[in-house]
Amino acid sequence: MSTRDDDLRRIESEVGSLIRRVKRVMGERARDVHPDLHPMTYVILTHLATNGPMRGADLSDAFGMDKGGVSRQVQALVDLGLVERQPDPEDRRAILLDATDEGRKRLEVMGRHRSDRFDERLAAWSDAELAGFADKLAAYNTALSDD
Repeated sequence: MSTRDDDLRRIESEVGSLIRRVKRVMGERARDVHPDLHPMTYVILTHLATNGPMRGADLSDAFGMDKGGVSRQVQALVDLGLVERQPDPEDRRAILLDATDEGRKRLEVMGRHRSDRFDERLAAWSDAELAGFADKLAAYNTALSDD
């Protein structure tokens, strides 16, 4: 029988495995979108596709990155044709960043492929098991949200 301390160490270990898997998967997803796409740049692309258009400063704030770092990542996305710059209609001096139609299309194709694979890997889990795990994971993230 394990103790609470053993269970907490086991959770830390499993979360560590999850983090390593997420890093690997982010690299795979980035390459699925474009062979030259860096994982961090992929994350920026998905953020823009979901929340754009937005200014570079807003993107910097969203990721806690300096403007120069974001600018380099954005330039890589522009060079790959996945992000575009456009004038802000409310302030023509400002520039908005947004995913291109091509960027959105590539994310959608990759997302469908990954979603199908995820569903296939968890096919043996019942709907109740999936819901229970999602609930526990949400509770875990809420409990540690200040970390």
